[in-house]
Amino acid sequence: MTAKGGAAPSPGGAGGLPNGRFFTVGLVTAWYSSNIGVLLLNKYLLSNYGFKYPIFLTMCHMSACALLSYAAIAWLRVVPMQLVRSRVQLAKIAALSLVFCGSVVSGNVSLRYLPVSFNQAVGATTPFFTAVFAYIMTVKRESWVTYLTLVPVVTGVMIASGGEPSFHLFGFIMCIGATAARALKTVLQGILLSSEGEKLNSMNLLLYMAPIAVILLLPATIFMEDNVVGITIELAKKDTTIVWLLLFNSCLAYFVNLTNFLVTKHTSALTLQVLGNAKGAVAVVVSILIFRNPVSVTGMLGYTLTVIGVILYSESKKRNKP
Repeated sequence: MTAKGGAAPSPGGAGGLPNGRFFTVGLVTAWYSSNIGVLLLNKYLLSNYGFKYPIFLTMCHMSACALLSYAAIAWLRVVPMQLVRSRVQLAKIAALSLVFCGSVVSGNVSLRYLPVSFNQAVGATTPFFTAVFAYIMTVKRESWVTYLTLVPVVTGVMIASGGEPSFHLFGFIMCIGATAARALKTVLQGILLSSEGEKLNSMNLLLYMAPIAVILLLPATIFMEDNVVGITIELAKKDTTIVWLLLFNSCLAYFVNLTNFLVTKHTSALTLQVLGNAKGAVAVVVSILIFRNPVSVTGMLGYTLTVIGVILYSESKKRNKP
């Protein structure tokens, strides 16, 4: 599929294949960089820099996603615009947006208390929660082998929790909540927007979810993070770095969604899943090198077991796909 007015690439042309490979490698690199970058920058802002306002930070992310999504779809025509067909569909998108907000806010809160390495270990349990919610809400049963692969996923996190030097109970609960909410959104999206007339690609879904998220997060920011705008302005007067950090971080949050969509489009959902498994391990190594947080051998063994479980789960799902 090519953009309107664009010439289709010549598969047999001179240099066509290498150019395609370079483009794909560039996309994957951009996806990796933006994913790990926004994670590390969130950690830096909320923990090391001392900007302790995760709800406001999430609202900045969603504001950027709303504006940049509109620019990408309405002006740049990255994908054709899909319209919301009814109030019922809008209500479904709002429900997804609420769950999405809970996931992002909880994830950002957890980064105040937990190192990125442990945050990623807990986040790797997403397949477990996805399987649980899919079974509860759709009575969809997987093969016994698929459920068996979830044992090392959960066991690995339990081992990593016991061996984590910087373990924080509240941060751990928030991280589990973020992971569960992320899985719930995936299952809900499949249920709520399953009919052919309601299906939205991820870019259009973000276009409608992001403004709703801003509306939901605004009162939460006002009541739960008292005078955050005034405090941010005062910080900016003393050091303009905070303004650039927030702007760059917010744009990077949108770029994560854009590259996620483009990598899936130009490769496959399975490739993205495999790359995602490796991304967590890369994020752990990079975060340890940057933040120098202590890591125990037990913790690393637990995380490794979890990643192995996720890989086995992915393989099992692929083989049992009808």
